[in-house]
Amino acid sequence: MPPRKRKKAAETASRGLAAGEVADGEPPAAAAGLARSIEEDGGTALSVFRDPLGGHWQILAALPIDRVEPTPFQRDLSEAHVKRLGGVLEALGRFLDPIIAVRAAEGRYWTPNGNHRLSAMKRLGAKSVIALVLPEAEVAYKILALNTEKAHNLREKSLEVIRMARDLAERDDAPELRYALEFEEPALLTLGICYEKNGRFAGGAYHPVLKRVDRFLPEPLPRALATREGRAARVLELEGAVSEAMEGLKRRGFQSPYLRAFVVARINPLRFHKGEAPSFDATFEKMISAARKFKPESIKAEQVARAAGPPDETAA
Repeated sequence: MPPRKRKKAAETASRGLAAGEVADGEPPAAAAGLARSIEEDGGTALSVFRDPLGGHWQILAALPIDRVEPTPFQRDLSEAHVKRLGGVLEALGRFLDPIIAVRAAEGRYWTPNGNHRLSAMKRLGAKSVIALVLPEAEVAYKILALNTEKAHNLREKSLEVIRMARDLAERDDAPELRYALEFEEPALLTLGICYEKNGRFAGGAYHPVLKRVDRFLPEPLPRALATREGRAARVLELEGAVSEAMEGLKRRGFQSPYLRAFVVARINPLRFHKGEAPSFDATFEKMISAARKFKPESIKAEQVARAAGPPDETAA
């Protein structure tokens, strides 16, 4: 495989707006209307300006904190992270990192990036929060690309993506593949349903296979979700067969955090596959069949000892 060419860095100061241009010009109707709405909602539009890279209009605003909430499909809060943020904010006595927000129905504001900061401020008793409010409501669905305050793990990312897909399916019948940027990768949709059905599901063991065989679907979102349910059922069926194989190994005295990764690697038909991967259905049919035929008695201790991969996520 030829070495990947590095993307050439842009010439310094060659893109976007100059500092003096950011606040120049008359805001378009959408931005001006949003500024008025912020005032009507009890907030204050501090500045209406354009972002320096793409020239998009946006508003720096102070919002009543009780009007701001996370997007309904967002990952669950990390209590430890909120506690750490609250401690830092209280010690500094300053809120220096505005959240991103869009205006939703009835004067509410959704933040796709800032739920932990918002929650920390609420717990500290703050009356308002500073936000970068964007006129384009669809930005709320760019949650994975925007979220930089706390890295997602696979479970969080998958659950966010499937919740987002369900929300979009209620308002849009566009093809699933149209939301490739928002969903990031098709495997997350399938894994999200698996995590919904089993909060202790070990998705990391199956993610590498899914990344190779799962694809965004051309079907409208509501129908695509039904297809995803079927795919998740097959993944969970495989997990059941793998768990039985693991129990067989444990009965023979094998104890390792890598047992699941070892079994999945042994039954993975893509290990030595060259070229385009086979279909999802063909791959998981083979893996389920192989898992059910797995013979723990044929496994040697040194084979398990050499196993590498993600530890069992369900181990307490």
